[in-house]
Amino acid sequence: MNNTQARLQPGNTAPDFSLQDSEGHTASLADRKGRSVVVYFYPKAATPGCTTEACDFRDNLSALQGAGYDVLGISPDGGEDLRAFAAAENLTFPLLSDPDAAVARAYGSYGEKEINGKKLTGVLRSTIVVGPDGTVTQSEYNIQPQGHVRELRASLGI
Repeated sequence: MNNTQARLQPGNTAPDFSLQDSEGHTASLADRKGRSVVVYFYPKAATPGCTTEACDFRDNLSALQGAGYDVLGISPDGGEDLRAFAAAENLTFPLLSDPDAAVARAYGSYGEKEINGKKLTGVLRSTIVVGPDGTVTQSEYNIQPQGHVRELRASLGI
């Protein structure tokens, strides 16, 4: 059985969502209507690849925000784990909890993957850019954390 969900493509309407952030506040895509949003999915807070990627977003946040992009990180981690991750790495953008991976599934960011030769099903490292009108402008799946934000900035012209 293939558990991979359909992937979003440029021009698709981005599914709305409402999730709890690391501080227990609700955040939604609809709250950011009129702004561009980088929604990135990562498998687990405080793991090496996820930390590399999150810190890269943190270090590039002012450039992204200056160009009109908000950043939202989404993982299946609970609020306590997200709070600890944000504090440990000084992350200054919202980390959202998707405990049942419903949003990851809706975005095509959930499915089969291979880690250390073992096949697993879970959240796929991916980045979806949503335009101010709520449509997908860019989608990347199964990305590598090292250098991803640099490549993203180049593709966005930032």
